[in-house]
Amino acid sequence: MEQLLKRVLNRFEIDGRTICCSVLVGFLCFACSKTVIPPAPSQKTKPYKVFGKWYHPLPDSAGFRQRGIASWYGKDFHGKKTSNGEVYDMNAMTAAHKTLPLGTHVRVRHLENNREIEVRINDRGPFVRGRVIDLTYTGANKLGIVGPGTAPVEVVALGASVWDGASKRKYVPLDYYKGTFTIQVGAFGNRENAERLKLKLGENYKDIQISTYNKGSEVLYRVRVGKFNNLNDAEKNETLLLNSGLKDAFTVAE
Repeated sequence: MEQLLKRVLNRFEIDGRTICCSVLVGFLCFACSKTVIPPAPSQKTKPYKVFGKWYHPLPDSAGFRQRGIASWYGKDFHGKKTSNGEVYDMNAMTAAHKTLPLGTHVRVRHLENNREIEVRINDRGPFVRGRVIDLTYTGANKLGIVGPGTAPVEVVALGASVWDGASKRKYVPLDYYKGTFTIQVGAFGNRENAERLKLKLGENYKDIQISTYNKGSEVLYRVRVGKFNNLNDAEKNETLLLNSGLKDAFTVAE
């Protein structure tokens, strides 16, 4: 909670003035009732709420172009987790964006000095009106905005980075709705419990698997139902499972 508040406060400095006390009180009341955490990788298409406002991540990055203010965040967050589960590295070429799919590579152009950089989106933010992207220290330094703190930029989505047969990088639009998905309905530390649930589900459902996950300190046996080629089909079946009484069901990407 303390780290979250510090991060929001740092990002809510505008023209040298901090936000007013009434806004801080509102944030504290909201945060005490519900922790504000941007979505984890398995929830990347789910809407999320920060500072009382809902954000809806885009299903794909094709054709995305945006102009606005870029800012940067540095050592206060170095070593902490980002929204996709990675560890934030202030020296890496990554960035935070409120709605682009996590993993999207973007080109950021400084509209005043025409410098350009390419970064990969691995975090959510900045949650300040008018700001469209939060860069690392290294990214901001290359664009020339470390000193002033902010600058007008253009953000163009390139897509997911892949390599062709000639070992050259190319980009394909990143689409969260395509891929392989399944629905997890339970996770157990005891395999016998997982097997019992699998047997019970077998009376009504097909394609039930037990996936083993080693956390280091313990092993979890995850019971999963179905295989789907797109997110829409998976989420429809998730709803059916939830309505049938499997209250822990949720969709995961494989």
